[in-house]
Amino acid sequence: MSRALSICVLALASCLVALPAIAQDAARKAKALKPAPSPSQTVLGQWNEIGRKLVAISEDLPEDKYDYKPHPDSRTFVAQLLHVSASMYYFTDTAQGQKMRYGDDPRRDQLKTKAQVIAFVKKCVEDGANVIKAKGDAGMAAVIQYPESKEQHRLSDLAYDMIEHSGEHYGQLVVYYRINGMVPPESRPKK
Repeated sequence: MSRALSICVLALASCLVALPAIAQDAARKAKALKPAPSPSQTVLGQWNEIGRKLVAISEDLPEDKYDYKPHPDSRTFVAQLLHVSASMYYFTDTAQGQKMRYGDDPRRDQLKTKAQVIAFVKKCVEDGANVIKAKGDAGMAAVIQYPESKEQHRLSDLAYDMIEHSGEHYGQLVVYYRINGMVPPESRPKK
């Protein structure tokens, strides 16, 4: 009888030792099985990510560097910010069937201070994000005509075009930082 009892105790102890590992494995699998984001959620995530970077870089650069440009034929740092932010309305206005609010870049005399520029950048990103949320998967999959070329594309294609455009200008802003001997926010060690 003592041998049978020893075997039972050993089996029970083995189960007790194994249960936490089994529970952790089950929790890991449950976490890994999170559903993929919907198409519009994916667009929104990428829109917000480039927007976050643009806001961070606009907030971080000292205001006395806003008018810096690396070459006489280049845009200034602030002109880059205004251009990339206003171009987001190419998506937003098209998505809403509205006339383009910025045929050209916004004028600097309308956005004179760093605080005004930052507010403008935030508003452009937020307005685009709100349109993506409102459109959802069906709206983002709708076929639209690009205003200038009259080519037909899905609305999500236009959003991705603007995300790419924003990323290209963000890269230019990073170069402006580096030329000035500064490290842009995204390149700094994380705390």
